[in-house]
Amino acid sequence: MNSQKLENFIFDKMSETNLPGVSLRLIKDGEVLISKGFGFRNIEDGLSSTDNTLYGIGSITKSFTAISIMQLKERGELDTEDPVKKYLPLEIEPKGEPIRIKHLLTHSSGIPALAYAESSIRRTVGAGENWTPISDVEDMMNFVSGAGDWVHSKPGARWFYLNEGYVLLGAIIAKCSGSRYEEFVKENILSPLGMDKTFFDLEKIKCNEDAAVPYVLTKDGDQIPSKYTSGAISADGALISNVVDLSYYLQMYLNKGKLDGNRIVTKESLREMESYRVPTPSIEGPFGKSTYGYGLRITEDFFGHQLIGHGGSVLVSTGYVGFIPEENTGISILANGSGYPLSHLGMYGLALVLGRNREECPFIHRELALKELEGVYETYHGTMSAEVKKTGDLMEIKIENKYTKNTTLLIPEEIGKSKRQFYYLDGCNKIPVDFDITEDGIELIFERYALRKIGELT
Repeated sequence: MNSQKLENFIFDKMSETNLPGVSLRLIKDGEVLISKGFGFRNIEDGLSSTDNTLYGIGSITKSFTAISIMQLKERGELDTEDPVKKYLPLEIEPKGEPIRIKHLLTHSSGIPALAYAESSIRRTVGAGENWTPISDVEDMMNFVSGAGDWVHSKPGARWFYLNEGYVLLGAIIAKCSGSRYEEFVKENILSPLGMDKTFFDLEKIKCNEDAAVPYVLTKDGDQIPSKYTSGAISADGALISNVVDLSYYLQMYLNKGKLDGNRIVTKESLREMESYRVPTPSIEGPFGKSTYGYGLRITEDFFGHQLIGHGGSVLVSTGYVGFIPEENTGISILANGSGYPLSHLGMYGLALVLGRNREECPFIHRELALKELEGVYETYHGTMSAEVKKTGDLMEIKIENKYTKNTTLLIPEEIGKSKRQFYYLDGCNKIPVDFDITEDGIELIFERYALRKIGELT
């Protein structure tokens, strides 16, 4: 594997999206292929990121919660078929059917996302004004109990990513174990795996010299120092960790539930977690549709292999872990901001381990194909000019003069090698827009005009 390709790619994407710092660890067959940091854990003090730098891992925490549920199931303390109301006073029954523990694990309770976490995070970092007074599980129960009228479908029928559901799972773990959720995870997962730098207590990160400053990255390119959200965020996304500790966690999955003689869960429990449970129809990933198991997302065809993992984001910190059981390889990657998707960085690293090149990754191919179209275009004899620019996963055409400005957003439809087709909506009409790539250059067919690329954007 050429690690320099991955390092160059990470550096480029950090530069493009203003990500302050990134840490990465890639393992295969029990060996470390790459383990390092990029950029800054603290811009103001000029401190570099390392592989030991601490970040918030966000929703990667959900897989720890799912393992805790499976451990309690193995002990006979609960069953994933149990109704949630057996443990908590949750009276909501979508379409007359009870919500079971398995439905919370798979985000298929029938309750759409209630956005408590989004509200709390945005309020904390100054990006939103809504106040959601949820400080603990009791507050969460009060918050969720009024959502009966928001039920969309019966349990198990549809995937709705529900952070609130994982907070409730944390409460069930505490009730069945007799321990605080955080203590249970530490005693039964973190300590046995030697994850000594992984914890929930935000006070610990304040006094750690290798902790990353969390940053809000603005649309204007600013990097604003911020802080992590406290309160009810716990079993759904509150863990702090580093890529080294997370590699131990990944190795446990690759070892079928154990590490260094310590068994965390049985093979059977892992099989349940990693099995198809519910499709994720709202998310079409770069390798097609994915499914969700228990606290894990499963991609069945990652270059012919099963890829299992999970991402995480608390806006000011993001993460991704992914592993390919068949190849005994895994990657952990963390950053102190929301820039380029870390899942894409992680997938590219795993693709390199499989011997694939950059252009074979669908998301990179798409990025390059759209980027190639950027530039200044003109009609015959320069009678009219336009600027074409990539904006996220879309393109925009801007035609302006001294008095008027017209910007049209283009939606990709088919991205081929020599022809790239888009469309935009004009009232009820779907208007096609084509880019033709030839040896002589790029021609744009937009409405009644033909324009040719004459230069790059300044």
